[in-house]
Amino acid sequence: MTLLVISPDYASHLLPLASLGTAWRDAGERVVVASGPATAGIVAGFGYESAPLQLGRGSNPGVIRAEKQVAEEGDSLRGFFAATREGMVATLRYQARERLTDLMWNPVAAARATLDIVDRVRPDAILIDHLAYSARLALTVAGIPHGDVVLGHPTALPGPGEVYGFPPSWPRAFAPSAEDLADLRALCQAVDAHFTDEWNRAAQELDAAAPVSESAFSEHGPLVLFNYPAELADPDRPVPPSVHLGAALREEPREPDVEEWIARGEPYVYVSFGSFLSVRDDVLRRVVAALAAIGVRGAVASGSTPPDALGTLPEGWLVREYLPQVRLLAGASAIVTHGGNNSVTEAVASGVPLLVLPFSTDQFAGAAAVERAGVGEALDPNSASVPDVTAALARVLDPATRARVQALASRLRQAPGAARAREALRASATRRAIPSASPATPR
Repeated sequence: MTLLVISPDYASHLLPLASLGTAWRDAGERVVVASGPATAGIVAGFGYESAPLQLGRGSNPGVIRAEKQVAEEGDSLRGFFAATREGMVATLRYQARERLTDLMWNPVAAARATLDIVDRVRPDAILIDHLAYSARLALTVAGIPHGDVVLGHPTALPGPGEVYGFPPSWPRAFAPSAEDLADLRALCQAVDAHFTDEWNRAAQELDAAAPVSESAFSEHGPLVLFNYPAELADPDRPVPPSVHLGAALREEPREPDVEEWIARGEPYVYVSFGSFLSVRDDVLRRVVAALAAIGVRGAVASGSTPPDALGTLPEGWLVREYLPQVRLLAGASAIVTHGGNNSVTEAVASGVPLLVLPFSTDQFAGAAAVERAGVGEALDPNSASVPDVTAALARVLDPATRARVQALASRLRQAPGAARAREALRASATRRAIPSASPATPR
């Protein structure tokens, strides 16, 4: 059996998808990953075959820097970073406007390249990132069955009454005005209409008989796989036929110095704002100061912030641009995070309470879910002071919070995400074989 994994050229997207693929790899089956050059090292590290596929103008091998992107993408990133300092609504507005240009990058060419890879690889099953819109459009138009993996919060696939880019829920620390919310929702609706027009034009060019979509952001594959614990999802939110995978925990190579640091046995808190938002050195400094105030060791993935910009660091901390997140979560007392879906799901699956400081996209809905499930707290990163962070950390480190998240982790370990994905996709694949893509690729 051959599994084809399709991902944008971003480490934060490919890592969970590649982790899901281990269920096929460990069963002795072939795994081929279609992605860009920046993540080729990740593909090789998992022992997979590679099929070059460019699905966007940007890339991210693990830590993103605006100066290492093409000019347009670099400018977009700098604008995004600036917007996060203005606040949540400003950031969401900025991201909504950027979606007018960055989601359907060269859609017809990218779609045809995707179908060419399907023809060459001849997979028995396909896992694709839900946000790989051009590639997913290709599979949809060609009638190719696939597992549509929603890697973000489940609201990344909008449900009835929802609009992509407009958080349906907010953590308690945020109180946007009704006027700001109305303006943001109107902008997101306009973006939805524009994006749907793009989707439909590309679909018609690929196949004149392609059905017309009413809302492209709500389109999904025949099998939706939410890389998210069902226990954190809103039980009243309607979803299409789907499977909640829980989390895609990856194996990471053991690093001797990290192992030695963990083996000291002293409690520690893991801190990471992911591959993008580590640029917010001002927030990282406040977190570092709060940890120092309560006397807990920090393992800090500083990303694009140089360690010397974090202020005075206590003796014995582990501070590095990039750290093995899953390995460190295995022994952490808590995590301080921006609320990216990888961080949230990996922390929960590791039994680690969370302090979430969300900046953008679905991080707000994810932080609200953490609060609702009682496995952590959320603060506004732009307004939370050092005393605010210190007090929140003390509450997150409370044994009752840890007991709740460890009970949830125990349930998730009984059925790992990769095994759930393979079982669901195998059952789906038995109902319909993957056809040749050629008929839907007129030249």
